[in-house]
Order: sequence, then structure tokens, then C-alpha cells
Amino acid sequence: MLDKSPSRKTRIPGSDRGAGRIARNRMRIAWMYYVEGLTQNEIADRLGIGRVTVVRNINEAIKQREVKIWIEGEVSECFELEAQLKQAFGFKEAVVVPEPVMAENVTKSIGVAAGMYVSDALSDDMTVGVGWGATLYESLQTLAPRELENVQVISLLGGIVQARKFNPAEFAWQFARMVGADCYLFQAPAVVDSPETREALIERCGLRDIFRRAERLDMALLSVGTLAPSSTAFRFNLISDEERVGLIKMGAVGDLLFNFFDREGNVVAHPVNGRVMSLPIEQLRGVPTRVIASGGNEKVECLLGAIKLIGCNVLITNESTARELLIRMG
Repeated sequence: MLDKSPSRKTRIPGSDRGAGRIARNRMRIAWMYYVEGLTQNEIADRLGIGRVTVVRNINEAIKQREVKIWIEGEVSECFELEAQLKQAFGFKEAVVVPEPVMAENVTKSIGVAAGMYVSDALSDDMTVGVGWGATLYESLQTLAPRELENVQVISLLGGIVQARKFNPAEFAWQFARMVGADCYLFQAPAVVDSPETREALIERCGLRDIFRRAERLDMALLSVGTLAPSSTAFRFNLISDEERVGLIKMGAVGDLLFNFFDREGNVVAHPVNGRVMSLPIEQLRGVPTRVIASGGNEKVECLLGAIKLIGCNVLITNESTARELLIRMG
């Protein structure tokens, strides 16, 4: 849908009309391609434009989320893996996406599937808690806008000072906007300097309300991170390299909402876990639907731990990760 809301920026006369015309032409081309089934050459001939222009407009329509692609049906291998995961781990649901041709597209593939899953699962009067990260950000592509009543979205983790598209607050707000929900943000840094600061922020700065609202969560949508230097917590310098090394020595294999845990699903006894501004893990365990969307060969160990950590009952992952999880469980 075209956003016609006024901007605070100074406008050049006629620029709105020009932008609107461009958007309408773009959506017309997308309609002809996806709905009418015309080829790119046929569209170019009918509109008197070049094929390159047609391709560019189709790609831009996808980028602007004016077009969302949904794939119906099951890939047999994925369907079998889903059944095996449900039996091996006791999940109530498992979603396995086909292995992408390019390994770097694993995050996007899982995110797209997560958006489709949540779109189907949402209903009136739901309260959804969301984590953050690259995988969950990709879910916005297929998160279908719905006419829902009394839906609340709660960010389960504090934010990052730098403006980042993967910031917990930014993701929660975009998620809520797309489903027409009220949004409640965890207005604090993701990691603070001491347990005392954490307690003071919760009790004296209004964050206790977030914890109370989270007691009514119907679903938690989460992802996991590794202990690699490139992982979010370390890439943004929220946790020092010295702390990272210390966490590894204590057996940590990954994090969920910056709570670091070992392969057996136990939060490790490292001081950093007392400084994280997130919903407590024990509170997450009581959420009826606990979704983890994550995958990739480097995440098998931390997925095994995260599943145990919160008693995950819905897993969204890719084929090779699903197979490796089953091997480790066998």
C-alpha cells in the first residue's frame, strides 16, 4: 500500500505527484507480471518501455514490500524432516525450509518462513514478545498485514545506542506497525554496567510494567546467536572480547536475548548474565508458544542448548541444520 502520509521535509512542488505516479506505474507492472501472468517482454511491449525497466520495477516493488511472494505446498524432504524433528524434540510444530543454493541466504530463507508462520498464527487478543537479529528482521518481508483487534507486541530486550536496522526496538516497532498492534518497548540498553543498575532501571524507571505485560504473552518469537566475534553481541561491542573468552571457557555455546547458555541449556554463571536487560529466561519458559527461528551449520550447538533453555516448542530452520540436529539427538 502506498504511504501518502505527509512528510516533515520540505517538498518540491509537484514532487508528490511525481512520486505517486512512479509508484502507481511500478505497482501496475507488478500486477501485470504476478497477477495477469504476462511475461516481462509482453509488459514491455504493452507499455512501450524497455524490458530492463520492467525488471527494475518488479525488483523495486518487492523491495518496497508492495509485492510479497508466498509459496504453497510442501517439499517432501522438508516435510519428512519436520515430522522427525517433532518426534525427536517433542515440538508441537516444526518448519524446515529448503536448503538455499547460496549458503549466505540461509538467514533470509528462515526469516521468510518465520514471517509466514507468525502471519498464520496471529489472532485477535494476542500478546507477542519478540527478540531481534538478522533472521527475525527478514521475517518482516512475509509478515502479512492483518485486521486484528487488541494485539500487543512487546520487545523482550533492551536496545542498542547506535542506529541499526537490527536494533530490538526498531524490529519490535516495525513488527507491531505491520500487524496494527500496540507496541511496548524495553527502554533500556541491552547490557548495563552492573546488576544494581539493572535492578534500579526495572524498579525505578518504569520497566516493571514490561515484565507485568510479558506475564500474558501468548507467543515469543526468538532467534539465537553464537560466540563468534562476528555475532551481534560482540560486533556491536556490547560485550567485550575478554568477556567472550571467559564465556567460552565456562562452556557457553550461544545466547538468547543475550543470556549466555551451554549445550545443556543452562545459563552459565558468568557476571555478564546479571547485567542483561531482557525478560528473564524463567519467565520465557512459561509462554505457551515459544518459537526459535534460526539455522546454519555454525548454530547447531547453540540451537541444541537454546531448545533446552526455554523448552522451545516451535522450531523454524533449514534442511542441513535440521539433519544435523537429528544426528546429534540420535
